[in-house]
This record gives sequence, structure tokens and C-alpha cells, in this order.
Amino acid sequence: MATFVHLTPAAHAARIRRTGIRAGSGRSGRGVYLFPVLPSYTLTHQWLRELARRPGPRGLVAVHVRLPDGEPVTVGRYGEREPARAAAAEAVRRIGALEDARGWEVFLPRAVTRAEVRQVRAVRQVNGWRYFPDAHGVVPCTCEGCRVRGEYGSRRLRARRPHPLDGPPPPPRVLLDRLDGAAARDDTAALRETLALYALCRRGPLPRLAALATHPDPTVRTALAGAVAHWSTPGVDTVLGELARAPEPAVRRSAAEALAYRPTPEATALLVALAADPAPAVRETVAEGLTHRETPETAALLDRLASDPDPDVREAVTMLRD
Repeated sequence: MATFVHLTPAAHAARIRRTGIRAGSGRSGRGVYLFPVLPSYTLTHQWLRELARRPGPRGLVAVHVRLPDGEPVTVGRYGEREPARAAAAEAVRRIGALEDARGWEVFLPRAVTRAEVRQVRAVRQVNGWRYFPDAHGVVPCTCEGCRVRGEYGSRRLRARRPHPLDGPPPPPRVLLDRLDGAAARDDTAALRETLALYALCRRGPLPRLAALATHPDPTVRTALAGAVAHWSTPGVDTVLGELARAPEPAVRRSAAEALAYRPTPEATALLVALAADPAPAVRETVAEGLTHRETPETAALLDRLASDPDPDVREAVTMLRD
């Protein structure tokens, strides 16, 4: 018989003693994650700190499970797309022979019955690693994909190490000073960098930025459209309407991209007007924005764009409808 340990919140201990361990959702389907009981206490319970930092009841217990040696399981390192299939005894042997078994796991593709639960006991709550093995000393990533919203200390971490693309942005006064300084120097690169930081905000000083809608550099006006696209500040659609009438197709396309995110009647009216733009790239972007607006007028426009003279526009409409 192969012996494994399953870490679970202490609040589930009584239920597990009565009925066993329920099958939960995993990357390989429904089942139970386990780890072999090894001579090393630290290695056996290595997942404790990582599991403890996740949302849910506090305090974990160890559930010892005994499975037949031939029980089919999968074994591999966390995150592997296709973990190896093996028998339970083989999974124990394979992990026990590793020089570094941190981050490995066994997945049982079914629930654990009450008869297979041998023991439920308390464990030290400070055992194991967090985030990933050898994470200590590694600078944490604060991008949108890596950070955990609401996690303890995440706000201070983001303020201390702001991500260049995902923020948080500097305080409003700092951004205004940067904007004024870049405008005074006529530094278009600094203006674009400041506008990229404004794109991380939910609202902002629109009257101060609206003057950039007539800036002679089209790249600044393109950055302005992206900066205000998600703002809830009144008057954003007016600024985007001015950008939608720009002589440069790249600026009009950026305005169409920004309008696609705005579910307002003014934004819809501007998209409808841009559907007749002479630039195919603009019409293609308009088609993407109109697919999210289910009205008779937008449906008729999509039908018209579906027979557009430009093949790229027709292909975009077909793909969006599919």
C-alpha cells in the first residue's frame, strides 16, 4: 500500500473523517492532489505555506491516505501540461528518488473513500515554500497576471515596485507635473510615456489632456486615445470624436479602438460614422467595436462591412461573427 498526504483546511477535518475527501477540480480533471509520505517531514509537507496563502479557511491539517500499489495516478511537477501516468507505488518511488522533489505532486483522478483515510492530524503551519521553490530572494513580479488581488501586502508591494505596464501609476500630482514638464519642453517621447501611465487610471484631468487632441505629432494623439479609453470622466467621447476626425488614419484607428471599449450612445454614433472611413484599417477596427453592440443599426452596418471591398475587412467581420 502506498501512503500519501493531502493538505486541507482544518474546517473540513470532521467531514473527511465521516465521508472521505471529495474530488475537486484540477488541471487534469476532477480528483484529489496528494504527495507521498517521505522520510523528510519538511519535504512531505512542502505545499503547506503555498496552500495557506490562498483564499479560504485558515489553518491546515494533514490527511494521510493509503492507496493500493496499482492505483492509477498522474505524477509530475506543478504546471506540467501532461504529467506522467503511473501506479501509486511507482509515483512514490519516482518522487522519492529525486534529488529535489520540491514542487512535485500526485493527482488521483477520483475521490478518496472513508476507508482509505488513515489519519487526520495537525501540522506545523510554517513549513514549506511560497509561490515556488527557491522564491526567497527573487524579486516578485507585480504584473497583472502574477499578482493576486487582495493578497496580504500586495498594495504595499505594488507601490514599492510598480510594474511599467500594469502600474500602479504615480500620484495625480506627479503625473500632472510630468505632463506639464513634457509639454513645456515639447518632448513627445515624455508625453507618450506620461499618457501611457494615465491609461492605468480610471479617471483623470481631462481638460488638461484635451489640449493634446490638436498636438502636431500624431503619435501623441494616438497615445491620448489609449490613455482615456477606459476613463469614466465626462467628456471623453468628445475628445475621442475630435481624434476620430484626424487626417491621419493611424489616429482615427486608435480612436476607433478606444471607442470600442465605451458602451455609450455617443461612442456608438462615432463608430457608425467611422464605418464609412476611407482607410480599410479603420473600418476593420470599427467592425470589432460594433460586434459588442447589438442594435438594428449596428447589425445593418456589420452586414455592409461583410461585403466591404477590402478583403481584410470582410475576413475580420466573418471571424468576429463566427
